[in-house]
Amino acid sequence: MLILLKICLIVLLATSESYSEQRTYSQLPAKYVESVQRSTHTNNWAVLVDASRFWFNYRHIANVLSIYRSVKRLGIPDSQIVLMIADDMACNPRNPRPGQVYNNAKQHINVYGDDVEVDYRGYEVTVENFVRLLTGRTQNGTARSKKLLTDAGSNVLIYLTGHGGDGFLKFQDSEEITNQELADAVEQMWEKKRYNELLFMVDTCQAASLYEKFTSPNILAVASSLVGEDSLSHHVDPSIGVYMIDRYTYYALEFLERVQPNGDETMAEFLKVCPKHACISTVGVRKDLYKRDPSQVPITDFFGSIRPTEIITGRVNITLADEEDFIKVMEEKRDCYNELNLRLKMDQQFPMDAF
Repeated sequence: MLILLKICLIVLLATSESYSEQRTYSQLPAKYVESVQRSTHTNNWAVLVDASRFWFNYRHIANVLSIYRSVKRLGIPDSQIVLMIADDMACNPRNPRPGQVYNNAKQHINVYGDDVEVDYRGYEVTVENFVRLLTGRTQNGTARSKKLLTDAGSNVLIYLTGHGGDGFLKFQDSEEITNQELADAVEQMWEKKRYNELLFMVDTCQAASLYEKFTSPNILAVASSLVGEDSLSHHVDPSIGVYMIDRYTYYALEFLERVQPNGDETMAEFLKVCPKHACISTVGVRKDLYKRDPSQVPITDFFGSIRPTEIITGRVNITLADEEDFIKVMEEKRDCYNELNLRLKMDQQFPMDAF
């Protein structure tokens, strides 16, 4: 008798799930349903790091704040952006425009803006904190805003800028992170199911050396220069006496500024934003760990926030045409529920007792 009741319950649950899935998808466009069922991407995060200090490195903070502005414009909220800035150029005594940072000499856009949320500032920007952030091993008491709360469905953009060399990136002009340490941190992320796909983007001298040790899957990497090459600045602002932005980031931003949240630009187009005659250095790209064709990957898969929607101009019928059939099925199976004396319990929408 007990075995019979178990079989009845299994059949009921399978029937309900199958019916529910059929009812849910039957009203949606076929193209959207296909993409949702195939995709494992559910959310977007960005880790943006300026690792250098001192006034003459003004361009590095302009680099990272410009990328920050772009990903926010395309839909990634501040709650899913971790911004690390090693120096505060906006409040530097040498800054003739206090509280402002610009990425071009025409002073068109103040990239520091009014709503910049810096998560790690000054001497908090260390190799240890960066590795802890990626691997989810932050110290007790770390604020939620300083954590990378990703999961197996997260597409993560990691952008690094500063001074580097063959196999390393300097932090604070006092310590270094090596390409092997980066590879180990990313490997831990994969083992802990902390990302679905990862875009590793770095603008520094000999930048391509930083992704050489990667072995984890689903990584697309782009670097501003190959091993043995310098990554160059774009232009200087005579009024403040420093370079404003690096060449690779300048042309990347020029491309990103044309992208709209519902645009059709692809990652393949983005990987070509800075040809050698513009960057002077040779942009490095690594695609062997990435399973998708970049020409089929929307750029907003990394620089934006996912929007599983499809815009249509016609009228959509959202009534449950088969509601009566569903009720009939449930009535036929009611006896199984009564025999097993089961009670359905719904999870709280906001489980406050879990915190």
